[in-house]
Amino acid sequence: MAALRLTPEASRCVMTQIVMPEHTNGPSGMMFGGIMMQWIDVCAGVAAMRHAGGAAVTASIDRLDFITPVHVGEVVILQAQVNYVSRSSMEVGCRVETEDMQHRTRRYTTKAYLTFVAIDDDGRPRAVPPLERVTDDDRRRWADGDRRRLERLRAAGRAS
Repeated sequence: MAALRLTPEASRCVMTQIVMPEHTNGPSGMMFGGIMMQWIDVCAGVAAMRHAGGAAVTASIDRLDFITPVHVGEVVILQAQVNYVSRSSMEVGCRVETEDMQHRTRRYTTKAYLTFVAIDDDGRPRAVPPLERVTDDDRRRWADGDRRRLERLRAAGRAS
């Protein structure tokens, strides 16, 4: 059996959820942001673990934009993939849409960028393999991820 190439596409995770009443803030029928964050963290975590070939933990969510509200009864599609890797960390982008089954349309609702760190059996950071950039989108996402990483390091006082 041949090993998978370590491309962003190979790390891709797609999850589908249905917004139930317990996922909403009651009378308005709008989904709790915290539930969406949990779903995003799980989807992005699977993408990170796929690329790392093992355990990875969430280090940060530096960008989470709620673009349009999500309501009870809607079908939510989360798509995540690794955009950028450093020595032990990975940036994962997650795009969230709702699907209208009747009209066969999708609506872009949420986006997020998360950083994960690969860990060994003792919980210490471990190296991750390089990310093979194949398409122009892969290369653009890598450059954007590199820029965001530098911004995160500057904000933390770890880069000039």
